[in-house]
Amino acid sequence: MILLDHSHCESKAAGVALNLIFRYPTSPKLVRMLTAIAQEELEHFEQVNQWLDRRGIALAPLCAPPYAAGLKAQMRRAEPNRLLDSLLISGLIEARSHERLGLLAEYCPEPELAKFYQGLMVSEARHYGVYWTLANEYGDRDLVNQRLEELAAVESALLSTLHPEPRIHS
Repeated sequence: MILLDHSHCESKAAGVALNLIFRYPTSPKLVRMLTAIAQEELEHFEQVNQWLDRRGIALAPLCAPPYAAGLKAQMRRAEPNRLLDSLLISGLIEARSHERLGLLAEYCPEPELAKFYQGLMVSEARHYGVYWTLANEYGDRDLVNQRLEELAAVESALLSTLHPEPRIHS
């Protein structure tokens, strides 16, 4: 179940990066940095799907846990707040992925899979850094920090209730 959820997370992460590129095509730094993230997320998607194939698990739909939807519900609609919230929410999700993949790497009883998770953990930290850098590029640092605190409080509340099935973000 975790691998299947992980596959979904990687495809969603690539989609988020692509959506931001198409929403803000006149921001060259954002386009360049998120193009790299989208490509890497698609590579991760393929790698996770190879793990699924090895186990005979078909890619299938999953009901979404409330984590990402709960964060996205906090997104302000008016610009430039929408851009800032999009970057910060994406950064929080990447930071949480970093944390969770690190835990999976540490406690996974299968050494090869644990090593795979360890490698992905490093990528997730880099992705968080890119979203944080972009948020500070396009927003005032004090406002960025204030909004991040607000979104982090929402994230904490969302994580306090576990999803009934094992997931990367719950």
